[in-house]
Amino acid sequence: MSPRPSDSPGPSSEPRPSESARPRPSDSPRPSDSPRPSDSPRPSASPKPPGNGDDTVEFVPPDEALPSRNPNAPVPCTAATGPYQREVERFLGLKVDGKQSEADCEAIRNWQIKEKIKPAIGFAGPSTWGKIRLIQAASNPNAAGRCPVLAERVACVDLPRQLMWVQKGSKVVFGPVAIRSGKPGYPTRVGWNRIYLKRKDHHSTIYDSPMPFAQFFNGGQAFHGVYGNIYDPDGGSYGCVNLKYADAQKMWDVLHKGDRVYSWGRRPGT
Repeated sequence: MSPRPSDSPGPSSEPRPSESARPRPSDSPRPSDSPRPSDSPRPSASPKPPGNGDDTVEFVPPDEALPSRNPNAPVPCTAATGPYQREVERFLGLKVDGKQSEADCEAIRNWQIKEKIKPAIGFAGPSTWGKIRLIQAASNPNAAGRCPVLAERVACVDLPRQLMWVQKGSKVVFGPVAIRSGKPGYPTRVGWNRIYLKRKDHHSTIYDSPMPFAQFFNGGQAFHGVYGNIYDPDGGSYGCVNLKYADAQKMWDVLHKGDRVYSWGRRPGT
């Protein structure tokens, strides 16, 4: 049975503390977690990232990085086995043995070219696997029924798959999109919450970091855009749910103050 909030106020109800998930003592927001006057938006708006945002950069072994090669030379297919070799082989219908072969590399590289993943050298890295997760979830992200279905809008945060979407009833009204949640030691809190504050051009002075299109849902934890690679295996937030800049911008008009947020599970590796 899908978990449900202890009470379901009508659409006009304001969020109250009792309606949020009850965090454990270790998960309780600290005073420094909450936005403070010193964290107020700076006068200038958060800059847009360069480029069109369609390309995804893969994290490849250092000796496979393009800058180390002659830019005029053809890009060879890598012989390296990626960390998500088995998952990518399974998705592409290849022999699943977790070992890179010439045939594997050609198939992976052709798919990477199609999906604008660079460098397209056939390496089964975190960006390639992240794009596959997104594609697999596209038609029905809530197929497993982990996010409760309510009459009102619910922002669903799937930490194990590093995905999120917004649904109203059983209809998905935004997403799914890729996310980057809290890094080790800074978990994104799970359970029920509500959007309680929206700041379009927020800048955190705690971490001296821009948080464009910030929508806060638990203390200082918020949905917001980032400028780096959302699939960075060594990246992560201090508990916020990071989205690509363009995704955070689109979601800004989808969620409203008082909308519910439901998060579950934990990010792999944390």
